[in-house]
Amino acid sequence: MADQINTLEELSAVAGVETVAEEIVLREPVRDELGRSYATGKRKDAVARVWIKPGSGKVTVNGKDQDIYFARPVLQLILRQPFQVAGVEGEFDVVATVKGGGLTGQAGAVKHGISKALQLYNPALRGALKAAGFLTRDSRVVERKKYGKRKARRSFQFSKR
Repeated sequence: MADQINTLEELSAVAGVETVAEEIVLREPVRDELGRSYATGKRKDAVARVWIKPGSGKVTVNGKDQDIYFARPVLQLILRQPFQVAGVEGEFDVVATVKGGGLTGQAGAVKHGISKALQLYNPALRGALKAAGFLTRDSRVVERKKYGKRKARRSFQFSKR
């Protein structure tokens, strides 16, 4: 085994290629002049525009407090998830405007927007948010209705006589 290659330099000499040191690209925080980060979150037919900035943890959705807009505790839990995973609960104020879909879709869209905005504000949080799956858009949408069918796939009731 005398012809075994032990180092990267030996490999490049055998292959006849110059070694190129890859430098690690660090992401820069993306913030506007007011110190906010903006992101768009989507789920089903709902689209949320989300701004986050350092604060006391207040969440405003369409001009209303989150407890009023998302009255169900489950939906409020969905909005808190990105902060819990990133470990920054109560450190950011959120202002969101959301359109389309129902309340569950809107809550998912705001959650997606918060996750993307957190990642832009502090790129070090990206790993935790990505591992939890919060940066991936849930692309499931309602299937369209087809002609000759009662719904998207449901047929009309069959009558033999």
